[in-house]
Parts: sequence; structure tokens; C-alpha cells
Amino acid sequence: MDKKEKHDDSSSNKIQEEMCVLEDNVKKLYEFRDHYFEHHAIEEAALKDQRVQDKLQETIRHFHNFDCSKMKPEARARYYYLLGRAHDVLSSHSPEAETALAKAVKLDPQLVEAWNQLGETYWKRNNVKEARNCFQGALNKKKNMVSLRNLSILVRQEHVATHEEKVKNIEEGLELARQAVEMEASDPESWMVLGNAYLATFFTVQQNPRTLKLAMAAYKRAEADAVGKNNPDLHYNKAVALKFEEEYASALEEFARACELNPSWDTPSSQQQQLIQYLDSTMDLVQSRGRLKAKKLQAFLQSIETKQLGPYEGGQYTAPNGLSVKLRLQPLSSLQTGINCEVVVLGKVICSVRNDDSVPFTFCLMDKDKSVCTVTVYNIASGKGVIIGDSVAIPEPFVTHVSFTYNSKKYSFTSIRVDNPLVMVVNCKKVGRDKLA
Repeated sequence: MDKKEKHDDSSSNKIQEEMCVLEDNVKKLYEFRDHYFEHHAIEEAALKDQRVQDKLQETIRHFHNFDCSKMKPEARARYYYLLGRAHDVLSSHSPEAETALAKAVKLDPQLVEAWNQLGETYWKRNNVKEARNCFQGALNKKKNMVSLRNLSILVRQEHVATHEEKVKNIEEGLELARQAVEMEASDPESWMVLGNAYLATFFTVQQNPRTLKLAMAAYKRAEADAVGKNNPDLHYNKAVALKFEEEYASALEEFARACELNPSWDTPSSQQQQLIQYLDSTMDLVQSRGRLKAKKLQAFLQSIETKQLGPYEGGQYTAPNGLSVKLRLQPLSSLQTGINCEVVVLGKVICSVRNDDSVPFTFCLMDKDKSVCTVTVYNIASGKGVIIGDSVAIPEPFVTHVSFTYNSKKYSFTSIRVDNPLVMVVNCKKVGRDKLA
């Protein structure tokens, strides 16, 4: 081997060693960010962003001590990818990250990691079209979970003209998220994206409680990892799912946890306050019987008659599975937690409960014994809910007895959940399909 070959080998080894050092420093930067709360108290959450910024500056100094001009294109591409990835550690857009990553993919168009990272920088400045091109291009080069989960989010967020197109995108996003999880079942971020995809399916395709359970199962898998456990986005999304499962106490705790982990993020706090207002209003309206005057309430009580059961007056009905089910009229006070088989309840609508969310439609129902409960109705079209004075019959009601204390206030009321409005009888008639969302 001549002197030139020895020199080239020595130079190549040195570059490899230095690149390994850079890789290690960038890895440590992301570990510092992602594992921050394993080494710092929750009270130091407000200091996290500045500390990550300081760690970034420390990491960048290693790059400044490195001359990449004499490297081969592939090595230089790797250098710029690592530099760009370091700059992209913050939640805000970094022009330095975008510049470095653009150089990386130009030097080595096959560098999938750089395409994915570049896509994230475009995304941070709301250039969704270019972000999607980057993720799709990376996926075309090599199937990978980062491209899959990012495309899952972008496809679901895409603005489309019709509801049918939206449903199609939600279903495509769900499939992409499933594929991401299949590629690496231990990745917490992919599990969180899958949970979000199920949540989007609940709101857009059908408000099915089973879909919420699938979302919660995915969030629990994400939370099993230390990185997922301390992710404010995860706790926020989990809180949303719990709210629509009507697990109100747990939802409030998850919103609070998201606030603790990211004190500068206002959305969890505002959502928590909205839920508290909804619960306060529900309690007030149940206890005050809709704030109706005694004369009005008495008139409603006297107007409740068994003929208002409509098709259920005969003591049976045909269930969604086609089977004939016997029914007996029972007072609200006798309802048990869960599904009350072979039971029908009847009452008058005494008020609706204001809700900043369009889902569910909530009203208070009073029966012949003056017992009052709330009814939460899912899958009903906006503006198609019941009004004060309507008679409502509900077969085999699914009941929750809400009872918990939060911030020293006791919440206690009975709630009936109706996932399929078609089973309700309003003013002697079954709810029609024209009322469905």
C-alpha cells in the first residue's frame, strides 16, 4: 500500500470516527428532550424549552469544529442531515434545519431519514404540500414507520370538498397508522398516532364507543413507554377520548397532566375548563329540574302517558339484531349501571345542556316520579335534537352513575348514553334516519 492509500484510509477512518461523535451528540440531544421529566421535576416543566435550546447550542458547537468540505457526497449528506436534525429538535420551525436538510437530500437523494426530517421542517411552517411530498418520496424509496405515521396525520387533516372524501381520508389515515405500528410495535409515537386515527374515525365516520376503546388501547400502549408517558399531546388526546367515553374524572386528570407537562400550551387548560362548565351546568340543571317553575313541571308530569311509548307500548320491540325483545316500563330511579335489559324508560324533556362541543347532544329527562337524569345522544345531526316538552322513550338504556369529586366539588348525577338515536321514540314516533348525523 503506497503512502497515498494509507493517507486516504486514515482520513476516511478519522471522518467515520468524527461522524460517530456527531451522531452520538444528536442522539443525546433528542434523549435530553424526550426523557426530560425522568431527570427533572414536573415543577421545572416551564424551563424545558430553554434548556433544550441550550443543549442544542452545545450540540451545534461540535459541528462548527468539523470541516465537511473534503468529504465524499454521501458523507457530507449525512453531516448535513445530522446538523438539520439537531436544529429541528425544537417545536418551532428552524430555517437552519431546513437549509441543512435540503443540502442533505440534494447530495444523497436516497437518504430516507433526511427526507422525513425535511418534511417535518416544511410541516412546521405549514407548507403541507411539500411536507407530504417529502414523506411520500421517502416512503417510495423505503417503507418506514416515520413516513407512514406522518402521512397518516396529513391525510386525515387534508381539506376536502365532501364528507365522503373526508371519510375516505380518515380510513386511509387509519390504515397508514396501523402499518406504522406493525413495522415497530414498541414505538410510542406510532401508537399515539394510531390512537388519534381511531379518535378521528369516531368523530367523522361513526360515533361508535368501540372505536373509543380502540383509541384508548392505543394510547395505553404509547403510555407504557417513558417517552410516551411524558408526552403532553398523548395526555391531551387521551383526555378527549375519555371525555367522550364519559369518564369525566379521568378526563379532567389527563387534561391537567397535559397542562403540567407543557405549561405554555393553552388548549388543554381551555378544554378542561369547558368540561368543568359542562359538568357544572349539568349538575345545576339536574338538581333544579331544568330551572322550570313548579306549575310547568306539574303540567309535564300530568302529561306523561304510556301511549307516548309509541311502538314500545305493547311491551316489546325489535332490537337492531332483528330479535324481538320484551320491555317493561321502569322508573329512572330503578336503573342499574350498564345496559338495563328488557327495560324501557319514559319521560319529558325539561331542558337541554349547553355544550361547546357539538357532540353529544345532551338533555335532561324527567319521569312520572319526578326523577331526573341526563341523556347524551350521539350520531344525531346538528339541530335535530329534542326540545323542551317532548316526550322521550328509550329502550334498554345504557346507564352511568356519575359520582366523583374534583377541585373540592362533588359531581353526582345519572346519565343515559344513546349511541343509536333510531331506537328513541319521540312524541310517540321512532326517530327517523333523516335525524342521523
